[in-house]
Amino acid sequence: MTAPTSMFSAALVVPAMRDAVAKLNPRDLARNPVMFVTATVAALLTLLLALGEPGLSTGFQLQLVLWLWLTVLFGTFAEALAEGRGRAQAASLRATKAELRAKLMLGVGDTYELVPASQLEKGEIVLVETDDLIPADGEVIEGVASVNEAAITGESAPVIREAGGDRSAVTAGTRVISDRIKVRVTAEPGQGFLDRMIALVEGAERRKTPNEIALTILLVGLTIIFLIAVATIPSFASYAGGAIPVALLAALLITLIPTTIAALLSAIGIAGMDRLVRFNVLAKSGRAVEAAGDVDVLLLDKTGTITIGDRQASEFRALAGVEVDTLAEAALLASLADETPEGRSIVALARERYAIRVEALPAGSDVVPFSAQTRLSGVTVAGVTIHKGAVDSVLKAHPQDESAPTVQELRRMTDEIGRSGGTPLAVIKDGRLLGAIHLKDVVKAGVRERFAELRKMGIRTVMITGDNPLTAAAIAAEAGVDDFLAEATPEDKLALIRREQGEGRLVAMCGDGTNDAPALAQADVGVAMNTGTQAAREAGNMVDLDSDPTKLIEVVGLGKQLLMTRGALTTFSVANDVAKYFAIIPAIFVALYPGLGVLNIMGLATPQSAILSAIIFNALIIPCLVPLALQGVRYRPMPAGPLLARNLSIYGLGGLVAPFAGIKLIDLAVSTLHLA
Repeated sequence: MTAPTSMFSAALVVPAMRDAVAKLNPRDLARNPVMFVTATVAALLTLLLALGEPGLSTGFQLQLVLWLWLTVLFGTFAEALAEGRGRAQAASLRATKAELRAKLMLGVGDTYELVPASQLEKGEIVLVETDDLIPADGEVIEGVASVNEAAITGESAPVIREAGGDRSAVTAGTRVISDRIKVRVTAEPGQGFLDRMIALVEGAERRKTPNEIALTILLVGLTIIFLIAVATIPSFASYAGGAIPVALLAALLITLIPTTIAALLSAIGIAGMDRLVRFNVLAKSGRAVEAAGDVDVLLLDKTGTITIGDRQASEFRALAGVEVDTLAEAALLASLADETPEGRSIVALARERYAIRVEALPAGSDVVPFSAQTRLSGVTVAGVTIHKGAVDSVLKAHPQDESAPTVQELRRMTDEIGRSGGTPLAVIKDGRLLGAIHLKDVVKAGVRERFAELRKMGIRTVMITGDNPLTAAAIAAEAGVDDFLAEATPEDKLALIRREQGEGRLVAMCGDGTNDAPALAQADVGVAMNTGTQAAREAGNMVDLDSDPTKLIEVVGLGKQLLMTRGALTTFSVANDVAKYFAIIPAIFVALYPGLGVLNIMGLATPQSAILSAIIFNALIIPCLVPLALQGVRYRPMPAGPLLARNLSIYGLGGLVAPFAGIKLIDLAVSTLHLA
């Protein structure tokens, strides 16, 4: 997936500036009550400026109006810039969704007609051949093919898609690079996976999360309290024998209400979803991202999640009297024409471990392809026949005396492989048994190290598999998970998740198969692998486009980062407002209550300079914090207590210190330039 331009490039900033002005529409502003109040106050002061309020110079009022409108614009700009980054992501996705033509099957043999992909209906069947783009989301119902999914995942390595099993789901816009498949359309027009991705990364379907809603309610409550407090000031001023101009009361209100966090709140949420997309993870809701930040238990399906899912050759085991190099060479020759993942892994093992350098079969070789009926494959080279396959199939094709020592040794050898959780293939050359190939489902590279990281983050990992306990224990030990559930049915997975949730834990589930769908739907965070079935992708509330189960480390980190960013900027905003009070309150009330002059600890030049400096700082702090809101506060794995103390010291203390320094510097500039 193509990364969008840098944060402050002209390609993002210029459209964001236009959108920021468009967002001044009252209907848009009403979604952010604090900024709506700020805009209303700015409009009121604009009207008073036109009418001419006595007691204040026109230049001073004009500057107040200008900076209040800039405060609103900076807030809408932050949201527009975050949305613009999402649109940049969506543009790269939309480029893959040009109008496609589909080969719609007519139901008579392999006849078809070309139709626009947008006209395909759910349930229709299309033919996709080499170099064709898959026209719609669907399930492979016939055939097997290599598919390039780089348009979705950014990875150029092709994947195998075949009828049946957990690798039948295909996505619109991906390209078939070999063979042909028939696909049943599973999505309604305009509702495909890519369509939903585009809508989500553009922010069109983003809804406020519960935490966002709660914080918005708090901000609205504070705004109402300060509005009431400011509204009572004229009566106190009258009692004290004076009057305070409306423009100054408006300035006081804007510095009291939490404009900083209100302006950045929406941008933080949008940027959180955007950062997740940059890791090739699609979240269907912001709620799922937040929940990921608090996950306690991670459940992972074994096949295709912890393991590769394709059995790979791990060992050649030769019978007594047979050199292992001889077995390796025979296995390689029998597999050179085998295009299955198992066949390719046998060739790779023979070349890498035993330095067998045969690159191709000699001319005239007779290849025996694998079939479900024979359960074996092989080749005849220069009159020498080599077969490999299931033990019983090989012995059936080449009858042997069951009491012969070689057969009994082969049986013992293959039984050992089976008990260890592997799959044995027997190899025979011109009627002579050579030994067995040990196939096993290989644990994905780096999984053990990533699970160790999860353990440091306080997350317990549990592997779920349908394998027997012996095989499950071996894979669990190799992968480094904390626990496992063997011989698990879909009902067992569901029961385990409910039990963990019943004990107050937040549960994340990774899976890729149809049998994982109920558990993915039940989990607080359900991460479906993109290589999995359509049912799994629909059930989860996140889809990992790279199909990497350890990606949950990044997902958890981003969830924690989102929560921390919102909390850190809220802390900064509140502390920031407290510091501003020392500038504006003495300036406004010193004429009525001279004793308040002792609060002018910053030594600001004049009351009007103090007021204007506070308003300018209140506006400028918003764009200064936009990079932090969009990039997020850096998350470091550590206990909650030290993490909270660290953030309070940085953003709480920083929120107190920054306004004192900032307002003082602005006051020096204002007084030097005689702006007030």
